[in-house]
Amino acid sequence: MPDDRWLPPSAPASQPPMSPASAAPEGVPGPHQQGRGLRGLLGKLSGPFIAIIAFFGKIKLLLIALTKVKFLVTAGSMAVSIVAYASIWGWKFGVGFVLLLLVHEYGHVIQLKREGVKDVSAPLFIPFLGALIWAKELGGNAAAEARVGLAGPVLGSLGAVACLIVYAFTGNEFWQALAFTGFFLNLFNLLPVSPLDGGRAAAALSPWVWLLGVFGMVVLVLTIPNPILILIAVVSVYQTYHRFKQFRSADPAVAAYYAIARRDRLIIGATYLLLIVALAGAMSATHLERTL
Repeated sequence: MPDDRWLPPSAPASQPPMSPASAAPEGVPGPHQQGRGLRGLLGKLSGPFIAIIAFFGKIKLLLIALTKVKFLVTAGSMAVSIVAYASIWGWKFGVGFVLLLLVHEYGHVIQLKREGVKDVSAPLFIPFLGALIWAKELGGNAAAEARVGLAGPVLGSLGAVACLIVYAFTGNEFWQALAFTGFFLNLFNLLPVSPLDGGRAAAALSPWVWLLGVFGMVVLVLTIPNPILILIAVVSVYQTYHRFKQFRSADPAVAAYYAIARRDRLIIGATYLLLIVALAGAMSATHLERTL
């Protein structure tokens, strides 16, 4: 049997054989082959661009998903906290108190971004413990840490003032009580002990102030025995010990962190003291006598 593997394929019966005139010259592609070659070349050139577009499309979807996750974490924990507080003090207070916490936490978020810290979490709410955010760093030095710490009480106090303004226009004592709660919340956070905001400010004043804060927490626990206060006291003692030990070390990086300009130290100290005095006065002015 002859081996026809190397012979050109015969034309189908339905197609007439190609005439010599219509046949393309040897080495020159025909019109159909030219079209296929151009499309193939364009496909090869556009392939990487299509892959890049698809990659960035996936990245965009991932970023949108992460944004939604952050939003869901904040919204979900807010809802849980509102239910927890409402079960004791009612829905109006639960919603108002959680919104005051949100304003306070966004004070930290805004200042962190101003300090150049980009990787900042969304606020997470924990019933009866408040709310928190976290970041890989709090700024370049103790002054930046103090500014981040004080930004929460500053914006949070403005939120409480907004409640007081609503009370002035409506005369509804609910808003006065909510304002008092907001002032108290921000004043309590100014205790000079970590992880409270006052502990962040104390880092710029003098780490020795942390010891005063620990003493204050112990007095509070002994005066008002409360599981939440006890938990905060335990955490504060641990963090104060850890940071004080770090401060006393001979690490040059640690020394540079706490070595801030005298002007920054004075501004932070004045802001800290003015906040304490203003919040204490605001609490006194908005206090409501409870009636049974």
